[in-house]
Amino acid sequence: MDYQGLLIFAPVLLFSVIAHEYAHGYAALKQGDDTALVLGRLTWNPVKHIDPMMTIIVPGMLWILSGGRMLLGGAKPVPVNPRNYRNIKRGDIIVSLAGVATNLVIAICCALLFPLAGMIGRSVPAAATAMSIVQAMLIQGIMLNLILIVFNLIPIPPLDGSHVMKYLLPASIALHYQRVSRYGILVLIALMWITPGALNFIMTPAFKAFGWTFTQIESGMLPEARRWLR
Repeated sequence: MDYQGLLIFAPVLLFSVIAHEYAHGYAALKQGDDTALVLGRLTWNPVKHIDPMMTIIVPGMLWILSGGRMLLGGAKPVPVNPRNYRNIKRGDIIVSLAGVATNLVIAICCALLFPLAGMIGRSVPAAATAMSIVQAMLIQGIMLNLILIVFNLIPIPPLDGSHVMKYLLPASIALHYQRVSRYGILVLIALMWITPGALNFIMTPAFKAFGWTFTQIESGMLPEARRWLR
């Protein structure tokens, strides 16, 4: 990915990770916890969601390790207090999965809007360039959000998948499992640094889902959109 591609990708990444965290906070509010709302984190203001590690360091490492072919990150986790949930177990699972569910909705919406942007670009020649850029961003939106789904479901605390995994483990093991959360990000960074190919393998479901989706909508792609994706 060149710097032109980065300019296309970065806004999509920022929107997607903010939507992911906003969904956690909103779901928590619906489950009885207003922590995110009280602390001013139930907002679309990007400044409130920037995290030095997940928004800057992790994406930077991925960019370097992949030779500019992969950029992935996250926003500052929205604070929640599970003790305020009306049902702690159900609330924890719902809140944890709200983020990936939102990413799935975004990916689907991007796929549905893609051919519409193509039709507008072909019908209105003056809008062809703008719609080509929009299509490039939509393609990135599909791919990125599918990757975010798989990434966040990795059962390494504190990623979302760990909040479901802990309920599938015996209580004694689950307790130790949750304690890993303080080192989880370090484990993740070490995994990416030592065996960068492992992350690509883990992301296989996202790549396959994207490949299938793209074949369904590729015919509606404007010629210039491919240039923006190089």
